[in-house]
Amino acid sequence: MEKQQNGVGRRKEAVTRVFLSKGDGKIIVNDKDYKVYFPLVYLQNQVELPLKSVDATTKFDIKINATGGGIKGQAEAAKLGIARALVELNPELRPTLKAAGVLKRDPRSVERKKFGHKKARRSFQFSKR
Repeated sequence: MEKQQNGVGRRKEAVTRVFLSKGDGKIIVNDKDYKVYFPLVYLQNQVELPLKSVDATTKFDIKINATGGGIKGQAEAAKLGIARALVELNPELRPTLKAAGVLKRDPRSVERKKFGHKKARRSFQFSKR
């Protein structure tokens, strides 16, 4: 059996470790099928996107460990992790994945709370009298 490839994906507070090996298209996230772990269809599509863009949906078995954040952050982190693992496996896939936009780490995260404010920008209610 060929050595498994791995990639790390991050998004907001979510971190996923992706292990890619030759197989028949099973995707397991935290010991559950990805369709059970990500019940929303658009999140399932996010996870499948790198595989669909290189036409490899039935060539690999993928095991994902997801921690932190919410399910949307974890799904998008898994997308990045799968794309990075595919590039590590076969560097010729890089231009295709780059064109699909799955190799870019989304840098947006929550802005920190400021003192004297309720949230990052929201102030407490002002009372004139």
